[in-house]
Amino acid sequence: MSSTDIEKQRITNLRAYAIDQALGRLNAERPGFEPEAIIASICAYEEEGNIASVLEKMPDTLDGLAYTTLVVVDGGEDRTAEIARSFPGVVVIQFPVNLGHGVALQVTYRYCIDHHVKYVVTLDADGQNDPAEIPQILAPLIGDQSDFVVGSRVLGVDKTSDVIRKTGVRFFSFVMNRMTGANLTDTSTGYRALRVTMLADVIDRLEQEQYQTAELLITCLKRGWRAGEVPTVWYPRFSGTTKKGKNLLFGFRYTKVVFGTWWRER
Repeated sequence: MSSTDIEKQRITNLRAYAIDQALGRLNAERPGFEPEAIIASICAYEEEGNIASVLEKMPDTLDGLAYTTLVVVDGGEDRTAEIARSFPGVVVIQFPVNLGHGVALQVTYRYCIDHHVKYVVTLDADGQNDPAEIPQILAPLIGDQSDFVVGSRVLGVDKTSDVIRKTGVRFFSFVMNRMTGANLTDTSTGYRALRVTMLADVIDRLEQEQYQTAELLITCLKRGWRAGEVPTVWYPRFSGTTKKGKNLLFGFRYTKVVFGTWWRER
C-alpha cells in the first residue's frame, strides 16, 4: 500500500470514528428514539448566532403531518449544539470535529435510511430559508410527482445582494441541465426535499465533503430519479458570513464537483 493510500485510509478511519462518537452520544441521550416518517434536517457549523432563530420558526406540523427536526452540528467551537439541544423535541447529532458539510449531509441521509424515514427536507442554519415553506417543497414528493424537489430562488424571490452568486446560480443550472437533460432553474440550493428510497440508491456513490448539492443532483438524475422545483424566497443570512468561501474559490470548487460527478456518472 502506498503512502497516499495509507493516508487516505487513516483519514477515512478517523472520520468513521468521529461519526460513531456522534451517533453514540445521540443514542445515549435518546435511547430507543425513532424519528417520524418525515425529517427536517439542518446542518450547522458555528451558527450560534442563527440556529435559535431558525428553530423558532419551525412549524408545529407540516400541514397536519408530524415530523422530526434533526440538527447535525459539524464540529466547531461555539454553542450551536447547546442551543439546538435547548429546544424540546429537536434531535442533535454533534460531530466532535469539523468533517465538512457534505459529510454532515451523508450522515443525515444514512440516519434517515437506517430509521426507515420516508422523506427528508434539508434547509440552511443561517436563516436564508423560511421553514414555513417546507410543506410546499415537500408536496410534490407526497403527491408522487417528484423524488427530488428543490426550492428555486429563481422561480421565487432572491433577496440577497450578491450579483456574482446570482449569476452563478443561473450559469450552473444551465450547465447541469445540459449535462442531465433536466429543466431546473436552481441547481445549487440546499433547500430541498428528498425521497429516502432515492437516497438509499445513491448514498454509496456520494464522495464530496463539501459542495454536495451538485453531486447529489447529478447522481440522482443520471440514475433516473425525478427532479422538480417550487418557488422559494431566499433571504440574507441572519448574521455572520458564509462558510462556503469567496466567490472565485467557491466557483472553482463547485465547477470541479459538477464536471467530476458528470464524468463519473456519464
